[in-house]
Amino acid sequence: MLIVDLHSHSRASDGLLSPADVARRAAVNGVDILALTDHDETNGLPHARAEAERAGLRFIDGVEISIEWGGLQVHIVGLDFDVGNAALNAGLETIRSGRVTRARRMSAELEKAGIPGCFEGAMRYAENPNLIGRSHFARYLVEIGVCRDVRSVFESYLVPGKPGYVTHQWATLAESVGWILGAGGVAAIAHPGRYKFSRLEMRNLLDDFKGLGGQAIEVISGSHSQEHLIQFSRLAREYGFLASCGSDFHGPEESHVNVGGNAPLPADLTPVWTAFR
Repeated sequence: MLIVDLHSHSRASDGLLSPADVARRAAVNGVDILALTDHDETNGLPHARAEAERAGLRFIDGVEISIEWGGLQVHIVGLDFDVGNAALNAGLETIRSGRVTRARRMSAELEKAGIPGCFEGAMRYAENPNLIGRSHFARYLVEIGVCRDVRSVFESYLVPGKPGYVTHQWATLAESVGWILGAGGVAAIAHPGRYKFSRLEMRNLLDDFKGLGGQAIEVISGSHSQEHLIQFSRLAREYGFLASCGSDFHGPEESHVNVGGNAPLPADLTPVWTAFR
């Protein structure tokens, strides 16, 4: 049985390991097909690819695009696309350009909650300052003892309705899917079990996504429960989506699932990698 991980992160965005180290770790863990899917960034792909190929892994270029849908942030994964595509790269640049401003607003809100210095603290964790995000703030808040771990920080400070969360204008669903398809790639909805949508809202998202040409959904994710597996396997069958799987690995100290440690897809679903070039 193939071991496939199509959702992982490196220090090029908000992971803890270098792109090459992610690929090296995947090889040690017996991964056969690996995608690096950093947030709104593709700079780590050549380094991960070179290491993966040295280790004999099949490497798939990936990216996780931040979008807004239904008033909430949603993530769309692009897989097996042309990394040099001008429209995709221009679109990703527009998303990255707003992250520093957002981070300053987050810091201001956390200061109102009695936690000063968060922008500077989070920046120390961001190897690429233009990609500063909530995970970097979470690591800083753990460092200074505000919360015991990254998950607790998100739950207490960095999700809608909490002191450090701020809204931001991300890309639209149509833009993200258009960029991926225009670059010859496959678009997949990332970790759908994480979104706080009602059943109707989830169906509306899937309807919109499919209508725009979206092809796949992550059935297996490091943040998914057994109930999520059953739910999104059923929806993949109903909508005719290709099924994707991934650990959503960010680092050995933070992630629920190691790179390559995600469960295999149900046998009756069509794997997304059958559509790769």
